[in-house]
Amino acid sequence: MPQPSPDRRTSAAAPITEGAGSVGRRVRALREERGLSLSALARLAGVGKATLSGLENGTRNPTLETLYAITAQLGVPLAAALSGPSEEPTVRGAAVRATLLEVFDDSDATYELYRMRVATGPGQLSPAHQPGVTEHVTVFAGVLRAGPVDAPLTAAAGGHLRWSSDVPHRYTAVGDEEVHASLLIRYPR
Repeated sequence: MPQPSPDRRTSAAAPITEGAGSVGRRVRALREERGLSLSALARLAGVGKATLSGLENGTRNPTLETLYAITAQLGVPLAAALSGPSEEPTVRGAAVRATLLEVFDDSDATYELYRMRVATGPGQLSPAHQPGVTEHVTVFAGVLRAGPVDAPLTAAAGGHLRWSSDVPHRYTAVGDEEVHASLLIRYPR
């Protein structure tokens, strides 16, 4: 399935992240550390140059999908663009609301732990992360269908899902109940 167009990722229907100004400053710093122009990063991430410029200047609120696309091209975990865990930054996508609880670093990987909710409805398509990234979801309420677009997995309350997220992947609440879950993302070094 094709990735969403840049316009779809930044539409008003799929808000936002809290603290857009500080997120934008961190994205700009990460981009500049890598010697990338605004145009180059926008092209690599598949987002509009105006969207990236607005994000960096704090005048646009990026969606979760947009932030994942950008951080994947920068080669960093999503947490690198968010506030520190003590501030419990929350990001929202088309269906997912995720609050960063903690970031763990060890010698071979960085882990991000999120409290996640998936709203009922059409679900959310997330772009591929950098190679080797895996996602681990434990479902506490509801039924979740998630994983690679071409091979989704399903788990009910008490179940666990794991997949390589270096391909486009989807999150969908099955039925009429919002999904409550934890999400652990592992970024290898």
